[in-house]
Parts: sequence; C-alpha cells; structure tokens
Amino acid sequence: ARGSWPAERPPRGSRWLTAFAIGALVMTALPAIAVLVGALIVGAAIGDAATLADAAWRAVLATPLAVLAAGLVYALLVLGSVRLLGVGLREGYYPVRSRIGWQVWMTERILDGARTLLFPIYASLLTPIWLRLLGAKVGAGVEASTVLLIPALTTIAPAAFLADDTMVACYELGGGWLHIGPAKIGRRAFLGNSGIAGAGRTVPRNGLVAVLSSTPRKAKRGSSWLGNPPERLRRTTTDVDEARTFHPPARLVTWRALWELLRIVPVIATALIALGVLVALEGLWLTVGLGWTITLSGLVLLAAGAVAALVTTAAKWMLVGRIDATEHPLWSSFIWRNEVSDSFVEMVARPWFAAKAAGTPALAVWLRTLGAHIGHGVWCESYWLPEADLVTIKDGATVNRGCVVQTHLFHDRIMQLDRVTLAAGATLGPHSVILPAAGIGEGATVGPASLVMRGERVPAGSVWSGNPISPWRSRPWQT
Repeated sequence: ARGSWPAERPPRGSRWLTAFAIGALVMTALPAIAVLVGALIVGAAIGDAATLADAAWRAVLATPLAVLAAGLVYALLVLGSVRLLGVGLREGYYPVRSRIGWQVWMTERILDGARTLLFPIYASLLTPIWLRLLGAKVGAGVEASTVLLIPALTTIAPAAFLADDTMVACYELGGGWLHIGPAKIGRRAFLGNSGIAGAGRTVPRNGLVAVLSSTPRKAKRGSSWLGNPPERLRRTTTDVDEARTFHPPARLVTWRALWELLRIVPVIATALIALGVLVALEGLWLTVGLGWTITLSGLVLLAAGAVAALVTTAAKWMLVGRIDATEHPLWSSFIWRNEVSDSFVEMVARPWFAAKAAGTPALAVWLRTLGAHIGHGVWCESYWLPEADLVTIKDGATVNRGCVVQTHLFHDRIMQLDRVTLAAGATLGPHSVILPAAGIGEGATVGPASLVMRGERVPAGSVWSGNPISPWRSRPWQT
C-alpha cells in the first residue's frame, strides 16, 4: 500500500492476540444469543404438546413472532457493540495489534455478518435509519444497499446513493500498521457496486465512482471515476423525473414501505424450513432410531434445499415475472418487488441451496428455473445473476466463484436493464464483474478480479484482464 506509512515496524503486541481470539468468540455469540431467544419463544409455544404433530403445529404458529424477536435482539446487540467499538476512533496510523486495531477489526466483522443476517433491512427505507443508529452521519434522502463501513468515521450527504457491497472509511493495512480516517459521500453522489471510498477520500458532490472502483484522493464536483487505480470517466447524465427518483410523493413512500414489510416473509420462510428439518429428524428418531436418523439426515437436508430453491423460484415468478431489457425509476413497483424477490434468493435459496450447490449441475438447473439461458456443460460457481432472464451462458462456458453477471445499473437512480451473454467456451475469472449489454466471445477468457464494461464485446479466442479489462499479456498458465 502506498502512502505515508510509518517507516519503523510496530511493537509485536502479542497480548492483543488474546483480545482478537475473544472478539471472535463474542462475534459468534451475537447471532447465537438471538437464535436462542427465538428458540425459547418456540419452546414456550410448544409447551406440553402430547404429540410431535401437535408440537410442530404450535411451533409453526409461533415462528413469525420468534423470527421478529430474534431479529430485534440481534439488531440491538449489533447496535450496542458497534457504538461501543466506535468510541475513541480517530484518524491516524496504529499498530494492527492495538486497541484501535482491535476495535475497527471487530466493527467490520460484526457489520459484515449483519449484512447477511439482517439483509432485509438493507436497500430499504430503514437503511439510512440503521446507519444513523450505528453512528454514521447520514443525510436525508440517502439510498444505501449492503454497505460496509466504520460508522464513526463515515459521512453520507443528502440524496447520495451507495450500491451493493460498497466500502466506506474501511481500514487499510501496510507494514504491520493500520490506517483509518474519515470518508465522505457527497450530495447526490453515486458509489457503484463494490466501490471503495477509503480513509481520507471523498466522492464529490454529483460525482460517480463506478463498479469495482476506488475513489481518487482529489476529485472535482460532478466528476466520474473508474478502475483501481481510478481514471477519469466520461459520463452521460440521464434526464430523470425527480418525482420518481429524488422527491417522491407520499403515496409512493407509503407503497414502498408496504412492499418492504414483505421482506420479513423470506426470513420466516427460511425459519420454517429449519423447523421442518428439525421435525423430520425428530420424527425419524422416534420411528427408526438414532443410527438411521443420522444415515438419512443428508437426504433430509437435500429435501430442504430443494424446497428452498422451489420456494424462491415461485416467489420470483409471482413477484416480478419475466424481466425484460428496459428501465425503471427508483420509486417504482418493479424495483420494490424485485428487492423482495432478491430477499428470497439471499435469505432462503442461498443458505439452504445455492451456496452449497456452487459448481454443480443442480445450480444450473435452478438458475434455468429463474429464467437464465444456460447451455450444456456449463461450470457456474456463482448464483449472483440478479435478473436471470437477461443472462445467456452457452455450452461449456465458465463462471467462476465470486463473479457477478450484472444485468442492471442504477446510475441517476434509474435502473437500466440489459442482456449479458457468455458464448460457448467463454470464461469469466474469479471475482470478476460483467456489466449490462456486454458479452464474452467464444473461447475468450477474462481474468480474475476484472471488470467488463457496459456494452463491451470481448473478441472470440482473446484473453483479457484488469479493471477495466485490457489485453492480458502475461498469462499465469504460460509462465
């Protein structure tokens, strides 16, 4: 890492290793405590049920309340922990093994877990409130998705937009030292998917930092940036109806809030699947004994995965139907319904099926049920095909782990959808992103951690890498 890092090595600080170990246990305990609260509610509802069927029915009725209570407890534990960990954080360079190093490490790890377990509150009307409660300074009209940040060092100005997996004010490491500092997202600024606003950086007012890109040290108002290191990007601003983007009427706010309430449904669904697994295992134990229950437990979990996949597919078709290459403003029904559908993917399909089925034919079959066009012999290790109807992956193509086949962009608060195609034998390297209207030609390869820009066409048989991509001259398999 470049910058004014201290020249000397920091003290070893071996005693802080114990603090890191204890912190890891504490982080694990937070969701466990929440689950225990939910289990106690279900247990109290079961009471002295005479039969397994009676107990199961009582548990089903108690599950929605248990889910809400567990979620609330977990949210409160996260809030309390992060606020305490934010005390005393100031800009500077600190040994990794130090109080400050421990505090910021704990903060990021806890909030990273919260993005998964509290996924329904992200990219919603509740997100700015949640970030304020965590300690960040957040202005009015902010839209934020699954942002990872150090709240005590973060300022988000009014009407800013933070897309999926953005990072703000997160720590930097170098030579045993840790660097933290304040970061700001300016008024009406846009930080794209997996974009980074590091310590001491500011996304300028009306500025844009694109997908997989970092924020420059200095940037003029209204400027746009792409890549890592960032380069100036030409950008065409979209004419927008501000009533559907920045200043919605009260009726649209109400409708959005009602749709967002439905995000609790997939959480309840995943809890009911877990309950079904427990009931099935208990029933097997009572009828065929412990040995056969252990033997058959894999089949029970496979059945649970199938149920989760089918429920998610059904939700997708009921909520949004077939998705076309078109545009939708932020304050529109399609956006809200699509977010509910995405909550089913992340809260139901991912834990029970998609994450476990990566790289298997089963994942390809499921993605086809969502509308994706996937050929024979495809190797796909990622379920991140946000609008599957717009994705075509032809015979023998490869989508590696951590890839995002991105079929939408959200600049200027307009969701612009378009198709993405991987031709036969094409390869998208690990943790790479391909943007809408782009394609990879037959037998072509895009290397790891690379970005295929919107509308780009990778020629057949060629090899590219980088952010953004350029010809890959030094190929690892040829050295």
